[in-house]
Amino acid sequence: MASDENGPEQPQIYLITPPSFELSHYPDQLAKVLDNTDIACLRLDMASRDEDMLSRAGDALREVCHARDVAIVITDHQVLAERLGLDGVHLSDSSRTVRAARTALGADAIVGCFCGASNHAGMTAGEAGADYVSFGPVGTSGLGDGAVAETDLFQWWSEMIEVPVVAEGGLTEEITRNLAPYTDFFGIGDEIWRQDDPLAALQRFVTAMS
Repeated sequence: MASDENGPEQPQIYLITPPSFELSHYPDQLAKVLDNTDIACLRLDMASRDEDMLSRAGDALREVCHARDVAIVITDHQVLAERLGLDGVHLSDSSRTVRAARTALGADAIVGCFCGASNHAGMTAGEAGADYVSFGPVGTSGLGDGAVAETDLFQWWSEMIEVPVVAEGGLTEEITRNLAPYTDFFGIGDEIWRQDDPLAALQRFVTAMS
């Protein structure tokens, strides 16, 4: 996951899995989305802490992603990222964890960090070696502590900081349009997976991004 160092041009899509899904169905649904849309990265972001379930999901989705040259990271499970041959880890918090993950996974792994609505947390994560930081929610969402990451945070970040930034949580087409000039990636998940046609829903976001 890289972006233009001179600030965002056309943002890219950073896809997030639903918190739970059926392995008999979801990989095919994901494949259809990946085959028809340009995706920078997929984040395996399940609510379950069951290692066996996460491992089976990670194996299945890695095959779908890597067959299409799409990177896949997992939320917080650094050990599983290594064991399953995933491309890296997305951390829910804290700079110290960024350093530890970078040490464990190596220089080539993707290490990203969720920083809520705090530019200080974002800068700390960037200094610790994060490949990207994620701010959110940007709309109505249960993400983080509920403090909304406002447009001016993204505007400031895009002007001052070179570390790529992800906008996620409660995205709508209107919010996407407003943030598109200031963000490198849109973290899109439930916004499309709870729709009857996730691909059509995603393509509406792509239109809003451009």
